[in-house]
Amino acid sequence: MSNGAVEIARALFTSGITHDVGWRLQRLEALRNMLTERTAEFTAALAEDLRKHPDEAWMTEIGFVCSEITHAVKNLRRWLAPERVPVPISLLPASAKVVRDPLGVVLVIAPWNYPVQLSLVPVLGALAGGNTVVLKPSELAPATSSALARWLPEYLGSAVQVVEGGVPETTELLKERFDHIFYTGNGQVGRIVMTAAAAHLTPVTLELGGKSPVYVDDSVDLRAAAQRIAWGKYLNAGQTCVAPDYILGTSAVLDELARILPKAIEALFRGNPKASADYGRIVNERHLNRLSRLLEEAELVTGGEHDAAERYLAPTVLRAKAQDAVMQEEIFGPLLPLVEVPDEAAAIDFINQRDKPLALYVFSENRQTKENFTEQTSSGALCFGVPAAHLLVPGLPFGGIGASGMGAYHGEHSLDTFTHRKSVLDKPLKPDTMKLIYPPFNGLKHQVMTRVIAPSG
Repeated sequence: MSNGAVEIARALFTSGITHDVGWRLQRLEALRNMLTERTAEFTAALAEDLRKHPDEAWMTEIGFVCSEITHAVKNLRRWLAPERVPVPISLLPASAKVVRDPLGVVLVIAPWNYPVQLSLVPVLGALAGGNTVVLKPSELAPATSSALARWLPEYLGSAVQVVEGGVPETTELLKERFDHIFYTGNGQVGRIVMTAAAAHLTPVTLELGGKSPVYVDDSVDLRAAAQRIAWGKYLNAGQTCVAPDYILGTSAVLDELARILPKAIEALFRGNPKASADYGRIVNERHLNRLSRLLEEAELVTGGEHDAAERYLAPTVLRAKAQDAVMQEEIFGPLLPLVEVPDEAAAIDFINQRDKPLALYVFSENRQTKENFTEQTSSGALCFGVPAAHLLVPGLPFGGIGASGMGAYHGEHSLDTFTHRKSVLDKPLKPDTMKLIYPPFNGLKHQVMTRVIAPSG
């Protein structure tokens, strides 16, 4: 099946139709129509896979993608306009420009935690760039995967080929030649994807993850900060690649947060997360067991309750030290460790001693503190005063650095990922000013080369 999907996608791209901007805009409109006309089906699938509330499903998945489509449709012709660049005097008369070429056939390997958004935002970027797509949705979100496989062909025809299945199907796909591979997931599989891509020298975008830290100081309204951190952490039951992973702060700040965070959780989920329709579930038993093991030696502040039958794990806050198990891996669940540091400088050192995070969140009203984190840390994104919300700004590139990923997308940055910026130079044969640099060389040509082509200063 995977070979057939690639062949169909390749044949459509080779036909040349995808270069037409009108064709691209039609595909984007069709994708938006699919989401708006089939909202109920996708909402039901997300509820079945992750028990997402319909409003959360709209905000973080369906509506999120629609917003990206609207932004792309509005700006696509401008993004694709040739970019004129100046020509040095030594080459005149001539003109030069940069044009965006489609890459070809793009493979998108999507994860399970936001199975609509993280499938379709790369897909729409690839289509906007004039490519065709082979999409491999996650088998761990089977209802959403099935909905994508059902409706994408109906609305988009052969422009997007959906290949369902698990590891064997993904492994077979990676043997094929693509023109770009876009993978969202963990670093272990990211290395496998990159190794497979190397066989064909295929460029890759890796959207990975890691531990996204939060630093909080005593200059902020801790109650307001706690509310925002709790929202970002427990969204989708913590199964978000940019969720706050742990909080760094002084002893006094953490003591106050330990008092306030349980109240923030109560406010979000009406005092009982298990009974709340607003709180999601862990994707499967394996991940629930992994998270439960991280709690075995934890010093609980609040939460910790779990129910295997419901795949439920309560929003949890705990005290932790750097050497604890919960600090050795990306949590990807509703556990929020509080880690004490003596001061801001120690927090920066703590972050810099570890892998570069996908996102870093700082809660401080101190201007110098903001400058210090901006200048002295490296992360995919840096947000002051709010977690995760940078994804809602289409003009900001979304991507990691180092172990948290490579490459970026969203808005025009998706065009940067899914097109090649091709250099085009046009110099007429007459007048032939090039003869001034042809051999044989003489005194006049020496002066032209030293004074015009590469003047000494």
